[in-house]
Amino acid sequence: MTRIVFLDRGTIGPTVNLRKPNFEHEWVDHDRSRPEEVVERLKGADIAVCNKVPIRRAQIEQLDKLKMIAIPATGFDAFDVDACKERNIVVSNVRGYAVNTVPEHTFALIFALRRGIVGYRQDVIDGKWQEADQFCIFTHPINDLAGSTLGIIGEGALGQGTAAIARALGMRVLFAAHKGVTGLGPLYTPFDEVLETSDIIALHAPLMPATRNVIAMPEFKKMKRKPLLVNTSRGGLVHEEDMVAALDQGLIGGIGFDVLTSEPPAPDNPLLKILERPNVIVTPHVAWASTEAMQTLWDQTVDHINNFKAGTPSNTLW
Repeated sequence: MTRIVFLDRGTIGPTVNLRKPNFEHEWVDHDRSRPEEVVERLKGADIAVCNKVPIRRAQIEQLDKLKMIAIPATGFDAFDVDACKERNIVVSNVRGYAVNTVPEHTFALIFALRRGIVGYRQDVIDGKWQEADQFCIFTHPINDLAGSTLGIIGEGALGQGTAAIARALGMRVLFAAHKGVTGLGPLYTPFDEVLETSDIIALHAPLMPATRNVIAMPEFKKMKRKPLLVNTSRGGLVHEEDMVAALDQGLIGGIGFDVLTSEPPAPDNPLLKILERPNVIVTPHVAWASTEAMQTLWDQTVDHINNFKAGTPSNTLW
């Protein structure tokens, strides 16, 4: 009988209907798994389901029965795909499930920052409105989105979905060419030009060696319009200490981050020291996690397992 082990069931929300594969199998759930528990828990498993628990070469070499890793996510940097290929272990991820939820979360952050929602809410809590001598107060800047420029780093489905919302709001959209790359064609704007001319910059890129710290202090210094910076893609794309320094120096107008370099954040993460600022919003990596998106994600995951068992693997990474 096929043995399937889910190493981190807790990464899928409780509202999701976790339907199981349509063939006879044994299913084992672990809410969470530490890296040192991976080999023991996957011994004897034919299929591993895993979102974020790293499965590296040293572990793969000890798992003689493993034939497939099904990732209920798009990102796969936690897995040694090359080692899997050498061992003929199929690796499948999910794609396209977040085309609504991530762009919507991106704009939730943009709206809140652009209109000073966090600051004004706190003002009411603190009694400043109640103490005012007129019907309104002007303690935080408010700006329209219509007519402003949105620079997008990352031209995939999520970047395109964000662009569609922006255009509907009357914004000008620029897709950044890859940093240091020329000749990508008229659909792309040079990377530095996007930094210099955008009122808002949204990140929708994967984390790879070429994109790690793609925005750091040299890039912040090029941001002439003091833009908002929003990241709902991957931690590690922005140098976090430099970003806090850029805020302190007034090089950027605010940040909305759903992802951090280390998750959950370590106590010394520099962003944790500035959370009370009205132009800073940090959410706990939930842009992807609408009920609808999570159900689509899980359905895709199970479909990939069924397809693998039927001899027709889908969404494979090698």
